Amino acid sequence: MRRLILVGMTMCAVLSAGAASAETVLPATTSWIGNTFGYGDGRWTQIDIRAIAVTPDGKVYTNAPWDESGAEASVYQDGKMLGFAGGTHGWGNLGGNAIAVNSKYAYVAIGVGNERGRLQSPGIWPDKGKQWFGISRRAIGDMKQPAPFRAAPSVAPGGRADAGRARMAASFMVVNEVPAAAKPEAGELKAEVGGLAADDKTLFATNPSHDAVDVYDAETMQKKGTWSAHEPGRIALASDGTLWLLTDTLNGPARLVHVRADGRKIDDAPALPDGTDAVDVAVDTKGRVFVADNGPRQQILIFSKSGERYAPSGTLGVRGGIFAGPVPGRPGPQRFNGLTGVGVDRAGNVYVAMNGIGPRHDTIGAGLGAVLESYTPDGTLRWQVQGLLFVDGAWLDPARPDSVYTGNKRFELDLSKPPGQDWKYVGFLSNRFKYPDDPVFHTDQWPGMPTARRLDGRTFLYLTDMYADHLKIYRFDAKRDGEVAIPSGLIAGRARPVDKVPNKPPGGDWLWRDANGNGRLDADEFEINTTGNAKAGGWGWWIDTKGDIWRTSDVRGIHRFRYGGVDKAGNPIYAYDKVTTYPMPKPFTQLRRAIYDARTDSLYVTGYTADAPPQPGINKEVGRVLVRFDKWSTGSPVARYTIALPWQLDAKPILDLIGITVEGRYIFTVEPVGKIHVYDNETGKEVGVMSPGPEVGRASGWVDVPFGISAFRRENGEYLVFVEEDARGKVLMYRWKP
Repeated sequence: MRRLILVGMTMCAVLSAGAASAETVLPATTSWIGNTFGYGDGRWTQIDIRAIAVTPDGKVYTNAPWDESGAEASVYQDGKMLGFAGGTHGWGNLGGNAIAVNSKYAYVAIGVGNERGRLQSPGIWPDKGKQWFGISRRAIGDMKQPAPFRAAPSVAPGGRADAGRARMAASFMVVNEVPAAAKPEAGELKAEVGGLAADDKTLFATNPSHDAVDVYDAETMQKKGTWSAHEPGRIALASDGTLWLLTDTLNGPARLVHVRADGRKIDDAPALPDGTDAVDVAVDTKGRVFVADNGPRQQILIFSKSGERYAPSGTLGVRGGIFAGPVPGRPGPQRFNGLTGVGVDRAGNVYVAMNGIGPRHDTIGAGLGAVLESYTPDGTLRWQVQGLLFVDGAWLDPARPDSVYTGNKRFELDLSKPPGQDWKYVGFLSNRFKYPDDPVFHTDQWPGMPTARRLDGRTFLYLTDMYADHLKIYRFDAKRDGEVAIPSGLIAGRARPVDKVPNKPPGGDWLWRDANGNGRLDADEFEINTTGNAKAGGWGWWIDTKGDIWRTSDVRGIHRFRYGGVDKAGNPIYAYDKVTTYPMPKPFTQLRRAIYDARTDSLYVTGYTADAPPQPGINKEVGRVLVRFDKWSTGSPVARYTIALPWQLDAKPILDLIGITVEGRYIFTVEPVGKIHVYDNETGKEVGVMSPGPEVGRASGWVDVPFGISAFRRENGEYLVFVEEDARGKVLMYRWKP
């Protein structure tokens, strides 16, 4: 337990007594939403899949630039995660956008950096200021094992390299060396390997930034030749030794070409239909060509030889994908979303990889949720794995008691089922084809932490972001848009992260409302703050049950954007001339959060005081002090109690609080390591703590967002508590009944 500090309080303040010294572990059970595996058995589905390679017996090898826990390159079969490669994450390493296998090896496209020069050992890491992109060769039976093809480089004395990293370096071939500022995952420089294909004798690697396809001996890794192709990307090797290749992949639209092993063109490739965004290609044992179309069709296009040329012979997937039919945004078999990869095994089973947006992300970080599916030759779903959430929170739907929103998805709960089986993915909220201006695609890197409110008979979704800069606002129209959230408003909070928002005004102190109802950010729909009092900046956002938005500035007080009802397009109305600013309440010297409970007219404020100051360089945290003020709106608020919050920055791991919420009788807070502290909001006394249980391997990733916790009291008195868990692609869900 944490002691309560007693300070001078105004009017009828309640002075709380000290709490017991030993922590009380609350009897909570742990579950999760958003990932097929909870990590209770050490498995999880990675958060992004950009490329796949399929063995004849149906093992699927994956690759992506990033997975928070290092599973960029993983192996799946029959709906199970079999393992991951390692050596693709941290210590300067990244995954990549291509992978190939033969009977002995997996060839994995990766990036190797040096952490801005902090990693130094020639041959293991590039020189300072440089970045490598190339191919890591691994043993097919255990991708953790490197498969060296040259002598290991010497380990530099006094550095951070070791024999294991030297052996990994002996299994890595540099394809491109570029300035270290290159960020291919953000589209700034396409220096990575674009595609890989292999048999037991030859490895083909496309190099789109050099308009080349390089040919290597699969065993010695010696280069056998190079031939030209314009911006080559994914490549597939047919059983007759010819290659199917996507060209023009950097600037598009991609074209499908058929070539011999030496690059000579075969004039029988089909023209792709208008509107196709071809992102991957595969060939089955019958010689049929499969093209993953990440355009509006969201289908796998199938081509077969017909006379002298290849012609369309079928498709896999509902035309329109997840956005098709009467309920746009509803996931299901063959309702593809963000295609990135396709493959076929010798039995004709088809494997489809998705990440919610596709290989090219713009400002989106690690995709919008990984899904890997296997279908029989007749199109029946065989199995599926999902890694749907990253830097994400959850909020109970105020209109449906067993429905949960995350940043851009909706789930349904069945709490009668065991942990991990008690959720179902039912809605994808971001329609990039109908609403391309959606701020999800143009601000920061992830959709954000959700708050859902029911106002004037309508549900609105509010999203904060990883750094509490902006507030995105969405409305729903189930008859017209199904599960899709319609962009409705945006309150900017800092200039730089909104620099890619369409038609944005200068600076970062403005708001937008979709006045004409088209979901586009039209130039005449922005309002710039001209009050002379800056509203941007700070770490606190809170939307109360009446619809008022509370923006907590570090030193400029607390701004209350009054809910002004709903306009004719169905948007909640907010305006700068309807903002009330409250000065910083005593005893604070800096503020971090302000949570308003409209039922009791209470404001829970956190931050720092003269006796409990902040430490430079520590951000996102709640602060060191919490004060509950009652009668807030009367103009004469009363401090009810003050709590000294957990705070010891030299502890291992660091001890402070990064998230806070109020629900029912309790205040719920969370440490960066995922440990929850619960306080009685009547007295301020700490009730106990919750930590991840065996269902999730007693593990949590770093809670790395300012609003990573939410809580809800059910009718039976049980509380559901949701906590961000970005290490392994999910949100933790605790169940606790006091």
